[in-house]
Amino acid sequence: MDDIHTGENVIVCDHIVKDYSLYSTFGDKIKGLFLKESRVSTFRALDDISVTMKKGECVGLIGLNGSGKSTLASIITGITSPSSGSVSVQGEVSMLCASSGMRSQLSGIDNIRFKCLLLGFNEKQIKEIEQDIIDFADIGIHINQPVKTYSSGMRSRLGFAISVHVNPDILIIDEALSVGDSSFTEKCLKKVDEFKDSGKTIVFVSHAVTTMTTFCDRIIWINQGKLIGVGTPDEIIKPYCGFAREFNGMTNEQRKECMPDLKEYQQKYCG
Repeated sequence: MDDIHTGENVIVCDHIVKDYSLYSTFGDKIKGLFLKESRVSTFRALDDISVTMKKGECVGLIGLNGSGKSTLASIITGITSPSSGSVSVQGEVSMLCASSGMRSQLSGIDNIRFKCLLLGFNEKQIKEIEQDIIDFADIGIHINQPVKTYSSGMRSRLGFAISVHVNPDILIIDEALSVGDSSFTEKCLKKVDEFKDSGKTIVFVSHAVTTMTTFCDRIIWINQGKLIGVGTPDEIIKPYCGFAREFNGMTNEQRKECMPDLKEYQQKYCG
């Protein structure tokens, strides 16, 4: 793995494997908690992934649905653990996904306080950033209403506002910008630029290749849990888009057997 020992790396994923047990019934799942031999099969979501991400870098995680992008992001964040391999993260991490991870029964303001308390903020610190979060989210009177009444766009606005104002060292954005309106997306991307300029590390998990081309320094392409390649947007985006178009025209059997070769698709789509 390249540069695994350099001081600049703030995220180091070393030979990450993630397996999930598959059960036919709920009863089988209960048995599997206590009897290892009762586990029928496993699904390998990530297979030997080794990547590094540097301080001040904006990295895109790209791949078809079910490729393992969000699983890798969850491992980096600490939401889940790898089955084998190791991950090292230097600094505080904040993850923003479309669901925002908020408590549906609480109001927007209560969720601001709740998430900040979980991150170790005291009352004074919460008060200092609360109004900035409310202003950035810009959801009006809905800030006092239960989050369960919010649209996906409103959840995303509030979630992004909280995530960027708690000032993490590493911000992971998992498809959250895809559910907002264009004006708010532009506002968020400006904030991402500020983060990048201040030396923060940003990880985009998205299908928005145009945004990735503009903002990302490097792209990590994953397919069916395997690392296809790492490179600049120019080296990865066109081959990935070409593969995605071909994939849409394949039969289910062809899709199961298909594992793209980066050099082949670079020659085919980059000229």
